[in-house]
Amino acid sequence: MKTASIVQAKRKLRSLGRTVLVLLLFVSVLFSGRLQATAAGKVDASVKVDLAATKQIIRGFGAASAWCGSISDTNMDILFKDMGLSILRVRIAPSEIWKAAPVLVDSGWTVELYNAKKASARGAIVIATPWTPPASMKTNNSLVGGELKPEEYANYAQYLKAFADYFTHNRVPLYAISIQNEPNIEVDYESCHWTGEQMRDFLKNHGEVFGGLRIIMPEAYNFDFRLSEPALKDPEASKYVTIIGGHLYGAMIRDYPRARREGKEVWMTEHLVNDQSLRAALDTAKEIHDCLTIGNMNAYIWWWVISDANGFLNKQYLPQKRGYVVGQFARFVRPGYYRVEATSRPAANVHVTAYKGDGKVVIVAINRRRSPVDLEFTLENGKPAEVFSWVTTAEDNIAPGPALAVSGGSFRAGLPAQSVTTFVGELLAPGVMGTPAE
Repeated sequence: MKTASIVQAKRKLRSLGRTVLVLLLFVSVLFSGRLQATAAGKVDASVKVDLAATKQIIRGFGAASAWCGSISDTNMDILFKDMGLSILRVRIAPSEIWKAAPVLVDSGWTVELYNAKKASARGAIVIATPWTPPASMKTNNSLVGGELKPEEYANYAQYLKAFADYFTHNRVPLYAISIQNEPNIEVDYESCHWTGEQMRDFLKNHGEVFGGLRIIMPEAYNFDFRLSEPALKDPEASKYVTIIGGHLYGAMIRDYPRARREGKEVWMTEHLVNDQSLRAALDTAKEIHDCLTIGNMNAYIWWWVISDANGFLNKQYLPQKRGYVVGQFARFVRPGYYRVEATSRPAANVHVTAYKGDGKVVIVAINRRRSPVDLEFTLENGKPAEVFSWVTTAEDNIAPGPALAVSGGSFRAGLPAQSVTTFVGELLAPGVMGTPAE
């Protein structure tokens, strides 16, 4: 009996030891790093990146400061350094004293100039959008609804140019200016209705006023191409259009072949979802992915930089998860980079895009699953010696992960559950191992 008891005790100890070992291994995997290089063996899916298959240029990622007031240096650092935003969209406040600029200007103009200066100092470009012309130029003499009087078209062109000149005078030249925000909806705030034909005629007859300033149009609600078609079909109007801007409210993301044939860029210039959860932030990451891969768009601009319901910062100026998720693109995919071909959906709820620029390759991988996923990445027509990683999860915000060795043009990595991971590698010069490309 005594011997039997000893044997049983040893068996229990061995069983307990195995259990402890399994638990230790689990804890090790869970806590030894935010991002795990996967061991040799089976992976869940493979991703191919072809650096020679160049797609569209990327102008950047950003958000709007309209009605947000003056934004502090501290918060600008969070937005344009930590999160890496590269575009600020400002509001052209309606002004009846515009002809006095730059000597005398509306306070709405000065607030946005203040924000634009700070964003520009941090490397961002600035675009400007009017929600309405001055009331005196409109058919209903109101800032809400109505239309621009035909006899005021010339004045309105000069008005927009005056805003641009005011910014230039203060050493913040606009990258581009819009004609109108959402000209195709009825709302109870600043607005003005335009048809596509009216926009065509405005550009055709007054586009030369803007000189070399890039023009964005039509910024339609639901990205309605019908508002841009008349201008694009008319060479005398089309020559003044640089960017087809649109908003995603109620819209499916789709390509716009005519815009590309006419040499125009396509930008998503506004969208919001009033949900600050991680799930909603990952939905935004997927939306960016689709805008760049399905829509072949050149820029993505969220609505407010500061808002409790949807901002990258809330009104207590605390960073929100969506801001960091967008930062997984914005901080690493810099203006002037190009998207390259990559396996877009290697597995269910896993989405990948890749980019090149400044002698680097950048890969953004979204895992919307509730479980980790292991991927093998294979790079063609260019490779780094190693890649560095950053990840945003429920717990982490653009947190650095381990360096991953690249062997034979391939590397393996595990994506945490419900995460966005960015990989960045310095490309080696062709045929010279260990030498970064110029």
